[in-house]
Amino acid sequence: MKSLASLAADSVPLHPRKTKTVRVLLVSTYELGRQPFGLASPAACLRADGHQVTCTDLAVEKLSLDTVRNVDLIAFHLPMHTATRLAVPVIEAARRVNPGAHVCCYGLYAPVNAGYLRSLGVETLVGGEFEDELRRLAQRLAAGDRYTSAEPLMSFERMRFETPDRSGLPPLSQYATMFDGETDRIAGYTETSRGCKHLCRHCPVVPVYNGTFRVVPADVVMADIRQQVESGAQHITFGDPDFFNGPTHGMRIIERMKRDFPTLTYDVTIKIEHLLNRRDLLPELRRTGCLVVTTAVESVDDEVLRKLDKGHTKADFIEVVRLFRLAGLNLSPTFIPFSPWTTWESYRELLHVLAELDLVHQVPPVQLALRLLIPAGSRLLELEEIRRMVDLFQPDALGYKWRHQDPSLDMLAERLLHLVDSEQKRGASRAKCFAAIWAEAGGDEPAPVLAPERGRAPQLSEPWFCCAEPMRDRVPLV
Repeated sequence: MKSLASLAADSVPLHPRKTKTVRVLLVSTYELGRQPFGLASPAACLRADGHQVTCTDLAVEKLSLDTVRNVDLIAFHLPMHTATRLAVPVIEAARRVNPGAHVCCYGLYAPVNAGYLRSLGVETLVGGEFEDELRRLAQRLAAGDRYTSAEPLMSFERMRFETPDRSGLPPLSQYATMFDGETDRIAGYTETSRGCKHLCRHCPVVPVYNGTFRVVPADVVMADIRQQVESGAQHITFGDPDFFNGPTHGMRIIERMKRDFPTLTYDVTIKIEHLLNRRDLLPELRRTGCLVVTTAVESVDDEVLRKLDKGHTKADFIEVVRLFRLAGLNLSPTFIPFSPWTTWESYRELLHVLAELDLVHQVPPVQLALRLLIPAGSRLLELEEIRRMVDLFQPDALGYKWRHQDPSLDMLAERLLHLVDSEQKRGASRAKCFAAIWAEAGGDEPAPVLAPERGRAPQLSEPWFCCAEPMRDRVPLV
């Protein structure tokens, strides 16, 4: 992958004299039910340079053939595995409809899947801080230069952020909502930071950022929150990989948000390790309107946590649950229950722990059916046992296929994914889904006794998942 410095000789400045306006189409296929920040942020930068930008979110709208035909640059945002899988047929269709357009992919999953995406006709791949590289690409095209780097373009420079431009995107009312315990709140989305300081072996952020961490200026974040509130947002999801990578920066923004929008609620994602180290901030999260903290627990098996390099233990997780109860905060733990190290006993142990900690009502059922994803560049491949286990990289699957040494566990994971989908379509509660899961996986053991449900826990209407992803239904292409 080329660094920004190595491209100095063939790059262009960010503000050259323009020769023409480039017609740009930015496409998102899936961003966890959120209005796509990954379109709004580059749209602002490209429009600031005078280019004509159209944004299309295929999760909620169709892409017209006329739009595809009449652009010079088509750029697909690929922030996650599911989004990339869903983008493949759209990329192929766009190439057929407009073979003269320059096709680009950007985001976490673009550089690590470079070979496969190039085989589909993608000419430019951008990772890291993608906004400036997209601007440079548009400027090259404006000057008549169809330069294509042989390697993905990676930028980690401290860029000048623009306030995301959300004009032209579907309204917030078409996206996921946050249930606050009583009613559904229209949810917006923004980011206070990029990348992550940590190097968890299974995390898709690591192969691209490799420990790099950047903050978004507070004024830019606040301007984005303000425009979403003016568009109806009653809740904000902060999508940072870890909100406490920069706790001082994050809490300053939260305090400003609380001052300017007292009734606005929010949710964040924070590591167990950080929740323990900054336990002093938990009451502040509660005071300022935090409804849910998502935390990637992944496993309650200490040996598995060590292999994943998570930086916490089962005891740490239990302590965080205790601290959250004391602070009156809602914790939403996420898991990767099916890994090469899962046993029937360890899976049942996870179910027992969730019941004993009275967390069943706070865990989306899909979290109990996910299987470990091993993408290109994953640090999991540092482990000899993983290298022996995986098949050759499968480009169209965007990862390395692996099979458990006990095939019955692979079959269980598949059955549970279908079971959860079926139960949720029927409107089953989390407790009923848990009971169905135990009936499938519990064997002869009696089911754990659950505490009485105290009403639905605060939750987003679209489940959160990251390092182990089920495929969603196909999005509309045209």
